[in-house]
Amino acid sequence: MGYSGSPATEAGVFDRSGNRKYLNRQERKAFHRAIGAATDPSRKAFLLCLFYTGCRISEGLNLVAGRVDLANDAITFETLKRRKTGCFRAVPVPAELTAILGSLMEGKGPDERLWKFSRPTAYRLVKATMKKARIVGGMACPKGLRHGHGVACVAVKIPLTTIQKWLGHARIETTAIYLDVLGEEERALAKRLW
Repeated sequence: MGYSGSPATEAGVFDRSGNRKYLNRQERKAFHRAIGAATDPSRKAFLLCLFYTGCRISEGLNLVAGRVDLANDAITFETLKRRKTGCFRAVPVPAELTAILGSLMEGKGPDERLWKFSRPTAYRLVKATMKKARIVGGMACPKGLRHGHGVACVAVKIPLTTIQKWLGHARIETTAIYLDVLGEEERALAKRLW
């Protein structure tokens, strides 16, 4: 893994020292296993929401019952980083997540938030799960989870425009930072040279 020194890299998946800021494949698997050990269904659902969608922590916390589409296994987030309100995006999720969300939604009105805990509590929850998964370093945070989701999408060849939509990026250049990761294809090309 290297550091290209480009502005996109500085703001993207590597810090100024060249350390990665995203969860790699093995770390994502470890994080997912650690989520599976969670006993509180509400906290488990929140962590799975972050894991499967790559949403920002604040977008996850602002999710209301009416934006969970149980029939189509999708969640609609309001993109909170844009300068205007009312920018929404739908993200497909596994039935495993919508099943848990369905039970959490019982008795809630469509405008009622699914999670009542604060942003600091949510942050500590993610950090504690990273610790259970034995993930350490700058990537062991909510942003590292989001970046890891973007990298994982690129690795399985999801079109960049789709990733852009799912992550709520206004510009494709922001999404393109995930192309700067040394992946299996790039390694295979290098092996041909060796």
